[in-house]
Amino acid sequence: MELFAGLDVSVRTTSVCVMTAEGKVVREGKVETDPGALAAFLSEHGARYGRVGLEAGPLCQWLYAGLAKAGFPVFCIETRHAQAVLSAQINKTDRNDARGIAQMMRVGLFKPVHVKTLASQEVRALLGGRRFLQASMIDIENSIRGLLRNFGLKVGLVTRSSYEARIRELIEGETNLEAVINPMLAVRRTIREQYAALHRRMMLLAKKDGVCRLLMTAPGIGPFVALTYRAAIDEPARFRRSRAVGAHVGLAPRTHQSGELDRRGSITKSGDISVRTALFEAAGVLLRSTTRPSPIKAWGMKIAKRRGAARAITAVARKLAVILHRMWTDGTPFRWTAIAV
Repeated sequence: MELFAGLDVSVRTTSVCVMTAEGKVVREGKVETDPGALAAFLSEHGARYGRVGLEAGPLCQWLYAGLAKAGFPVFCIETRHAQAVLSAQINKTDRNDARGIAQMMRVGLFKPVHVKTLASQEVRALLGGRRFLQASMIDIENSIRGLLRNFGLKVGLVTRSSYEARIRELIEGETNLEAVINPMLAVRRTIREQYAALHRRMMLLAKKDGVCRLLMTAPGIGPFVALTYRAAIDEPARFRRSRAVGAHVGLAPRTHQSGELDRRGSITKSGDISVRTALFEAAGVLLRSTTRPSPIKAWGMKIAKRRGAARAITAVARKLAVILHRMWTDGTPFRWTAIAV
């Protein structure tokens, strides 16, 4: 007998529903959110499982790896599709969600999500920690600027290295302000040191990785963009066509077609926001700062003259996503000159 299971995952417990191919519920229950506990619960029947499904979320990669290692045919479901199916239920409970996911597994009404490899997850953790420290440092600097502005003390334009010296110059002799600002400067100094450590680690990782070195031959692509793109795509073979990468990261225009109406809107902004932001930054650098001529820059400048800079950056970002995938797949560096066909 072939069984299908649905898992509604939360932080502490997971609701599990097991049903047959005919839709009859065999067993339901709540289990501790742990791959070993879930595998033990599913193995009690000793039957063969056709599919075991769970919704994409923070814990899905850990649970997916554990259940796959235990020999279960586990699938991670795209969140929007799961919500669309489960929203048809009148009452939303963990038990009903687990039943709904099990039904999706039984009838095959789902879109599987690629679960990233451990190496990509580690790179994403590094980039996420670096991004958090950078944002925290900027927040502290802006907070100090705002506090001093109330007393007419203007920081002005300063570099990161001369920021602390400028602040100490402004608050010199102001005892009450020094008592408030000095602890904030100490926290900023610590965060800046740890951010520099993560930044050096990122640079070293990009330098050692052959794929990143290949991607960095393209204009506007530095270590941060290369690592972000590599971690987001993970396995280039999962895209049959390079053109699909632009839509995957949310850089394709929205389409609304019904009857005689066929309208194109702004980009979808679906998928990984980190890689989309990185590609936008790379496109801006390519169009504004890169001096070496290339076919993609000439193409982007034509769009900028015709449609404006914002649309040009979006178009170049989408084109970069496609080109980087093709470079990665073929193992060829960026071609700075156009090749006649």
